[in-house]
Amino acid sequence: MRRLPVYFLLDTSGSMNGEPIQALNNALSGMINTLRSDAQASETLWISIITFDREVNEVAPLTELPSFQLPEIVCPPSGPTNTGKALGLLYEKINKEVRKGTPTQKGDWRPLLFIFTDGKPSDLLLYSEMIPKIKSLNLGAIVGCAAGTLADNAKLKELTDTVVHLDTADSSTLKQFFKWVSDTIEHGNKSMGTTDTVAMPPPPSEVHLVI
Repeated sequence: MRRLPVYFLLDTSGSMNGEPIQALNNALSGMINTLRSDAQASETLWISIITFDREVNEVAPLTELPSFQLPEIVCPPSGPTNTGKALGLLYEKINKEVRKGTPTQKGDWRPLLFIFTDGKPSDLLLYSEMIPKIKSLNLGAIVGCAAGTLADNAKLKELTDTVVHLDTADSSTLKQFFKWVSDTIEHGNKSMGTTDTVAMPPPPSEVHLVI
């Protein structure tokens, strides 16, 4: 069975402390439950979660959906946002984990990447260096989400054309965003093999596409 790898890069810097990180945990849990109710997703989806603050951690290695255990996402009370370092780990993981096709066997579907942040990269030089490397991976989709007034849409726009902005990182808004993410993954899962790009479903009112 060909896999559809889905990678999440989640900002856990100090500004996410408190209600935002709790809202993120609840929204992620709802998303996983929604995906599990889709029979096709259960057969093909593999999920990985990488968090980034001062440190970068693979908190959930690439795992098939039926066996996936969502860890509690935590964050320090303060500290920088090392987005570039997170992209570096992601680049290593995708090169190592995603199966390439051979003359006798088809490889995995092109991976999907969702990156969520409520700020901007602290390691700007490394972030800029990683952008062409991530683009060279030829992913099926890269979706950037900037949440709150301090989030930098422009920096995400350097990485991907598909950027959405959330006014807040509260429970209701994040729940709507990750519901849209699950819809996007399901659309991508069903369209694999018929198209090279993932068609995004219309976002809810809480999720603003950045043009």
